[in-house]
Amino acid sequence: RGLMNVQFAVKGDDVYVLEVNPRASRTVPFVSKAIGVPLAKLAAKVMTGKSLGELGFTDEIVPKHFSVKEAVFPFLRYEGVDISLGPEMKSTGEVMGMDVDLGLAYAKSQMAAPPPLPKGGNVFVSVKDSDKQAVVPVVREFVKLGFGIIATAGTFEVLKAAKIPVTKVFKLREGRPNVLDRVKNGDINFIINTPSGKIPREDEVRIRNASLAQRIPIMTTVRAALASANGIRSLQKRKVHVCSLQEYHDALLTFDGAATV
Repeated sequence: RGLMNVQFAVKGDDVYVLEVNPRASRTVPFVSKAIGVPLAKLAAKVMTGKSLGELGFTDEIVPKHFSVKEAVFPFLRYEGVDISLGPEMKSTGEVMGMDVDLGLAYAKSQMAAPPPLPKGGNVFVSVKDSDKQAVVPVVREFVKLGFGIIATAGTFEVLKAAKIPVTKVFKLREGRPNVLDRVKNGDINFIINTPSGKIPREDEVRIRNASLAQRIPIMTTVRAALASANGIRSLQKRKVHVCSLQEYHDALLTFDGAATV
């Protein structure tokens, strides 16, 4: 009796249970703050013989706000390490962003795990072949937000064919100024770069490491890039307000972020 931690893997429509552990996990404090219920305290009482019915915790709680969990990585301390993610545990902590607006909740999570999302500037796009069509609508969103688009040859041709205004930039071995020069010169404010395979190309690793050194947000999946576009849209339209957990759970929060009792 008590808490348990279940780890799932999802591929397509298939869901796999990797393991079930009879213990709490880092998800417990996140969910507790998100829904306003001390789950660890309730679990301890369940372990002593109490039922969930006796504790009054039998109905699903659906908050009026959004909570986004973001991982914290120690990449700045390990120069040369590729920041692209896989199944291995690389994070050393977690943060969360909360808001009644999903985009702002995501943006706050990025503020808590820097670098934060930019409100404008240039986006560099270089994605693997299987992501080239999927990234087109995401890039369109960045154009609508007022960003300039810079891309390497392959991605450039796809975006140009989709009638998206884009500037071509050299890869590292094609000439100067190349994408690394643009990153170091501060010409790029956001990067979308999906790894080409299990063994990343040297160019990809150098670009990702340069973005880290320059504190430039970099997204290595198309879905993360889309979430970032939504977060930037909210940052451009709304003010960022800071509310306590008590205000989120005890008050009615309006969509401008202000708390009203």
